[in-house]
Amino acid sequence: MLSQLHQVEQSLNQVILGKQQQIRFALCCLLAEGHLLLEDLPGLGKTTLAHALANSLGLSYRRVQFTSDLLPADLTGINIYDARSQQFHFQPGPVFSQVLLADEINRASPKTQSALLEAMEERQVSTDGETRPLPAPFFVIATQNPLFHAGTSALPESQLDRFLMRLSLGFPERAAEHQLLVDDAKGSRLQFLTQQLDSNTLQKLQQNVANVTVSDGVIDYLLSLVDASRNRNDMLPLSPRASKALLRASKAHALLAGRDFTNADDVQQVFPSVAEHRLDPRSSAASHSLSHIILEQTVCPL
Repeated sequence: MLSQLHQVEQSLNQVILGKQQQIRFALCCLLAEGHLLLEDLPGLGKTTLAHALANSLGLSYRRVQFTSDLLPADLTGINIYDARSQQFHFQPGPVFSQVLLADEINRASPKTQSALLEAMEERQVSTDGETRPLPAPFFVIATQNPLFHAGTSALPESQLDRFLMRLSLGFPERAAEHQLLVDDAKGSRLQFLTQQLDSNTLQKLQQNVANVTVSDGVIDYLLSLVDASRNRNDMLPLSPRASKALLRASKAHALLAGRDFTNADDVQQVFPSVAEHRLDPRSSAASHSLSHIILEQTVCPL
């Protein structure tokens, strides 16, 4: 199964050029059963990454463009009256997909944002008094433009905390962008992407993440990083939810590295992407300044 997952990673690297670390972290987020926030300028490949991930894993995929007039029912679905049968039938919304791309989430109203975040947390939606489970696996990739863009509003801290990781793809290196331009006449690289995995295998891999062992020493180091954020006035403290997210992401990172145990390096690698948007919600995804301060000032005893 792990070899198939590495094939997925290789396939994604052929679609999104020069972004190996971001692709690995996106897979970590999926394996850890979390959700991913991508913050970047338009046109840097956020949508392509989400679509490529769904295609290579054989998962159902929907994209929703978030706008100020998008309603919660546009996401979750509505009951429609059928005059012939004289009954209401539920028309599921795009949230009933295995990979949901919530594009430009910070352009929507707080009410619509809350509807999505509730579905992410509960993995179910309630409409007209009836609760319906969402498909498994369920992975939300939300994108947002930097806050200085017109028409955007910041997600509150409580909603940012629901995302296991925040990443930035950033601009491609010159060689990678050169290759993109050379290949432009051949069409989208997505059309050459083949399925490498199925949803059942993915769910087994997610279960394997839970079985990755963690020593007391690694847990103590992880807690030292978390405690460091709680003893400062220049950042928000990391919550117990953040501690759990850091542990799950570290386990997933270890599994992707081919190990059944977690070490301190796993924690250090994923810490900035797990912690920075919680430490400073106003920071950009490309900035890891506060998380790096914590890493530098916290002694690793291992």
